[in-house]
Amino acid sequence: MAVRKAGKQSGREIILANLNHESPARPGITFDRGHINDMALVWACESEGYTQKRWTEGEVEYYDDRWGNIWKRMKTGPIKGEIHRPILPDWNGLKVFRAPHYDVDKTADHFRAGFSAEAAKSPDNKYRVAGIGGWIFDNARYLRKLEVYLLDLALYPDELRVVHERVAVMYESLILAAAQAGADAIHIGEDMGTQTGLLFSPVMFRDFFKPLYTRLMGMAHEKGMKVLLHSCGQNRAILDDLIDCGVDVFQFDQPTVYDMADLSELFRRRGVALWSPIDIQKVLPTGDRDYIREETLRMCRVFDGCLIVKNYPDLPGIGVSEEWDEWGYQAVLDYCGIGGTPE
Repeated sequence: MAVRKAGKQSGREIILANLNHESPARPGITFDRGHINDMALVWACESEGYTQKRWTEGEVEYYDDRWGNIWKRMKTGPIKGEIHRPILPDWNGLKVFRAPHYDVDKTADHFRAGFSAEAAKSPDNKYRVAGIGGWIFDNARYLRKLEVYLLDLALYPDELRVVHERVAVMYESLILAAAQAGADAIHIGEDMGTQTGLLFSPVMFRDFFKPLYTRLMGMAHEKGMKVLLHSCGQNRAILDDLIDCGVDVFQFDQPTVYDMADLSELFRRRGVALWSPIDIQKVLPTGDRDYIREETLRMCRVFDGCLIVKNYPDLPGIGVSEEWDEWGYQAVLDYCGIGGTPE
């Protein structure tokens, strides 16, 4: 177990040292509930003209999103739920379909205000991250429903490319706003895998997504920002491609679906980092204190020098109590050799 002193490094310096593989004093930490948080993460405002609508029918809650899709969820279930009615049930609406619009200046003001509010809460200089939402696949698949969208990749490639381009243009505005606000990085989300592999072939990824990823992530890099990508599932077949596109940090919630030693070797060789909670599928839900501690320490050892440890934001949604999450947090602190200084 590593025992070290963090010295007087700020949260931003700790995160940067892990991202850049510069022998950080400790892993980065981004826990909520008053715990250590080296990062100021501010999510984008709503798009122009959009105000969310929510209503309930019995035990089911319905709501719309900025794209016009209708979602449903059990009131006692996970926060997000599933698509009930997509905005593009067929291709007749493609000609009039438009992505949400973000005014760059207004969105930048929102990010800037959020960073200022975070700075006012803590004297520490934190790593500033602009959360700009999903990404190309994440947004486009909901417009058609996932099972239909996967067929579209083979049956309607031209229509999908139109959709993807309109989604990409929206993200260009968000990237510009994040840069204007002085963000250190953008945070995006793209769930592409199952327990054992991708939802589509690597060939399809390189055809449909890689050029747009490269363009948008390159734009973020040109503005001096890193790219933090959340992605659930087993995506090992395209991790090198994603790094080629410009991903700097992989935010995995289920690191144990990978061979962690192999993942660490890849990340060290390619100069990228891991941002992860204690595994939310095989570790935290066990409620086994010793096992949670053991696996937390193992993750810290395997990815030492290029690691940010976080907690999962929807513990009830994965059947985990705050106490179990706290055991993992304390194990991180023990690994770092520091006390639980609050944010």
